[in-house]
Amino acid sequence: MRLFALRDYRLLFGAQVIALFGTGLTTVALGLLAYDLAGPRAGLVLGTALTLKMVMYVVIAPLTAAYIDRLPRRTFLVLLDVIRGLVVLALPLVSEVWHIYVLIGLLQAASAAFTPTFQAVIPDIVTDESAYTRALSASQVASTMESLLSPVLAAVALAFMSFDRLFLGTSAGFLLSALLVLSARVPNARPSAHTKAWDKAAAGIRTFLTTPRLRSIMAFNLVVAAAGSIVVVSTVNYVRDELGGSQSGVAWMLAASGTGTLVTALALPRVLDRVAARTVMLTGAAVLVGGTAGAVTLIAAGAGTWAGTAVTWTVIGMGMALIITPTGKVLRASVARNAIPEAFAAQFSLSHLAWLITYPIAGGLGTRYGFALAWSVLAALAGAGAIGALLLWPRHDGHGAAAGPATAVRQAPGADRATLSEQDRSTLTRAA
Repeated sequence: MRLFALRDYRLLFGAQVIALFGTGLTTVALGLLAYDLAGPRAGLVLGTALTLKMVMYVVIAPLTAAYIDRLPRRTFLVLLDVIRGLVVLALPLVSEVWHIYVLIGLLQAASAAFTPTFQAVIPDIVTDESAYTRALSASQVASTMESLLSPVLAAVALAFMSFDRLFLGTSAGFLLSALLVLSARVPNARPSAHTKAWDKAAAGIRTFLTTPRLRSIMAFNLVVAAAGSIVVVSTVNYVRDELGGSQSGVAWMLAASGTGTLVTALALPRVLDRVAARTVMLTGAAVLVGGTAGAVTLIAAGAGTWAGTAVTWTVIGMGMALIITPTGKVLRASVARNAIPEAFAAQFSLSHLAWLITYPIAGGLGTRYGFALAWSVLAALAGAGAIGALLLWPRHDGHGAAAGPATAVRQAPGADRATLSEQDRSTLTRAA
């Protein structure tokens, strides 16, 4: 609760929660709109829209990092919320499938610019290390609650109104989010050490490639995407076709995974105060490898049961939280303060690149050749990612993430010292 005593963080967290639920309701309404326009081809329409979303996330985030230090961040965030609100407001008016693709492209481009910018603002507002860890956990809890409650809220709303009214409510939510951001004091980004736009766009990626613990983060991204794709993509067909469940059964199974994530994210702040992020994240990788192996065993042995599947899905949710929640802390500790926006944008892009790889495996292989092959491939990718994360993050660097930015940069052999501000450079000199 001490975290929420910070006025600016409280306003921004409220804006994040409202925008998240707006996005969740839009997803539900978009599925109904696609079915209304395309009928049996609704799955193809949604699949294309999701792919377009991932492409936008991979491409737009680095471009945002290239120019964000030239823009007032509060105005930029408000503008992006307004754009999203207007796009959602236009969705009920579409009459052709290609209209959906154009509007979804605009919506996701705005989201791809909003999220990494918002993530990079938080460490400038919440400067205490322990409080920042709790801010990361709160963000993870908010995302999990959105995935749990958005379908429920949509179901309740649809009992009283047609699905196109959901778009109206979502648009109002984005505008309310914009008002909350406008009410907060949002510091502008520190000037980047790079002058050319391309150098800025590539700086975050280059930092990931040259810093051992951040190369490990890329491997962790693959583990999360491989395991998460089983839940996100396959749950509907697995519950309906293999377990003979209903639509509510699908919701309950997704809730099992979300509950695992939620409970773990709530417990993690105290753990991360005492245990190195490396240890926590490697534990999460091991949990996800075990979860994917359990999923393969369920389907290969034909032993899929409601209880067994719920336990497996819960384990996967727990493992995802163990990796995702500490990631922001590791990023903050690995780069100079003026490089934080570039690092968050790079992580946003690289993590969604991993999902762009695993989504087609879960969906394409699962549809054509069955769950056993698709989940086996994803389990193998999760295992490879876990091994890569273990090897890429040196053991002696295990406490670096908790040591603060200056120490972390000094310990990271590949860190780019040219990006350090004068203050960070002075701190490094004293630490040495």
